[in-house]
Amino acid sequence: MLKRKIYDNLLNWKKNKKNECLIVNGARQVGKTFIIEQFGKKNYSSFISINFIKNPEYAEIFAGSLEPSEIYLKMSLLIPKIKFVESDTLIFFDEIQVCKNARTALKFLALDNKYDIICSGSLLGLSYNKSVNDTESVNNYVSIPVGYERVIEMFSLDFEEFLWACGMDESAIEGLRLFFDKKEHIDDSINAKFIDYIRKYLFVGGMPEVVNTFLESNNYQSVSQAQNKILKAYEYDIEHYASNKDKPKIRNCYYSIPRQLAKDYTKFQYKCVEKNGSARKYGNSLDWLVDAGLIKCVYNLSLPAVPLRAYEKTEDFKIYVTDIGLLTAMFGFNTQAGLLNNTLTGPAKGGIYENLIFDILMKRGFYLNYYKNHDNSQEIEFVMENIDGIVPIEVKSSRGSTMSLNEFIAKFNPEYAYKLTDGNIGTDGRKITMPHYMAMFI
Repeated sequence: MLKRKIYDNLLNWKKNKKNECLIVNGARQVGKTFIIEQFGKKNYSSFISINFIKNPEYAEIFAGSLEPSEIYLKMSLLIPKIKFVESDTLIFFDEIQVCKNARTALKFLALDNKYDIICSGSLLGLSYNKSVNDTESVNNYVSIPVGYERVIEMFSLDFEEFLWACGMDESAIEGLRLFFDKKEHIDDSINAKFIDYIRKYLFVGGMPEVVNTFLESNNYQSVSQAQNKILKAYEYDIEHYASNKDKPKIRNCYYSIPRQLAKDYTKFQYKCVEKNGSARKYGNSLDWLVDAGLIKCVYNLSLPAVPLRAYEKTEDFKIYVTDIGLLTAMFGFNTQAGLLNNTLTGPAKGGIYENLIFDILMKRGFYLNYYKNHDNSQEIEFVMENIDGIVPIEVKSSRGSTMSLNEFIAKFNPEYAYKLTDGNIGTDGRKITMPHYMAMFI
């Protein structure tokens, strides 16, 4: 069983919830169903699981009245051998996006508050972020129970969870954190070991099925096959959930990502999707991929100052895949092998390492921007904010000079700045150089 941090979020919700259901959103196959089932079976005397895809007939539970007592009665009639234990039952609605009335009913179930309710879905944004004025989707409109649900987003395994899966002891990771805190040079043998792990993570990523394949087989060909199986499943989702006119555009946008990240400047360009591509033609396709949890957008800043979101240039953005292993799989096995063995060269390597750092920081909950100045003479791959103000992060796939970061520090005077490379720890004034894997501690 893969240890997941989100388990603690589930425990926190159980302890502190007040008349609210929990929604666990996220891309398909990141492990939502598995972790919720493990949580329910371990922490409740009664666990009831309802999957609206595997058992479409269960939608009848929410046909007609949404009175909680009637819902529970219909559940008892339709599902054999279930039992309700007041204040000690968890009901799990899996793939809730399939049953719009179930989502609407959450308000009434939360107010009733007899049993705990957790829901999950892989395409919730696609099912619910639709306008009732859209004639194509008016029949799919659902009333969102605002104020009666807590929503958390789940991702594939982050780098630290990947280390746990590989057998790395938590105390060893905490020992490594001391080097980060003290900004001390890491023993070369330890540094080399974790550089090897981050290269493995570049290849494998964090999708649970892929990680398990890696652990069970230690065969990278098998890992690649598992990743391509997931990519095919995403193509299936596009085919079955997107409108007919949008299907080819969504696929084209998704599979343009390797070309987008192989440029010296990795800003998303519609011409990389199609020669005469435009935001008007492809903008909705990107929205679809964001709603499906497959990508995230990172926006340029007109000014790197707090609050960062006030200075976003929404017309200038980069897109990154939410699982680094799926991204490298899109480049192909030879590229993955080159990353693993550190033999890959060229601009694509820089873009892939950008996505690696995005993967690590995004899964830690950071909202990220980037900064490219008006005359294109300076680029900082990521800028975020915390209690210390703005924090610039420059990403180098290997080692090299940091002219842009030096200029940024001189002009904007951040408390500190990070340069992430494949080297060791070092400091130069406010600039802190760290190996890529140390991003898990930022």
